Amino acid sequence: MIRTVDVEGKKIKLQVWDTAGQKRFKTVTTAYYRGAMGIILVYDITDEKSFENIQNWMKSIKENASAGVERLLLGNKCDVEAKRKVQKEQAVKLAREHGIRFFETSAKSSTNVDEAFSSLAQDILL
Repeated sequence: MIRTVDVEGKKIKLQVWDTAGQKRFKTVTTAYYRGAMGIILVYDITDEKSFENIQNWMKSIKENASAGVERLLLGNKCDVEAKRKVQKEQAVKLAREHGIRFFETSAKSSTNVDEAFSSLAQDILL
């Protein structure tokens, strides 16, 4: 998918690859790390296991990606607060530990989606 965002009046095209965290894409994913300028790590706020897997993905990025790759942590499904299993504070702490930005988003309602992509694009340009 191609996502175009506006950063300070410049149109920036982001090429987005979604592996959905599936193990069958693990070998392909490591190859994409080498050329990536930015990586978005997404977990489901209603699924503790998806949050726990973020540490594994962080390790994989450290081992396979370029040293200066920008990273962004997203907690998705913030529109279903009643089913929340991962507290926002946990994610904020994890993001701080890794020195990356964090957003809670909803793909369903588009909450913070544009802001997240714009933030990553801006970080890449700097």
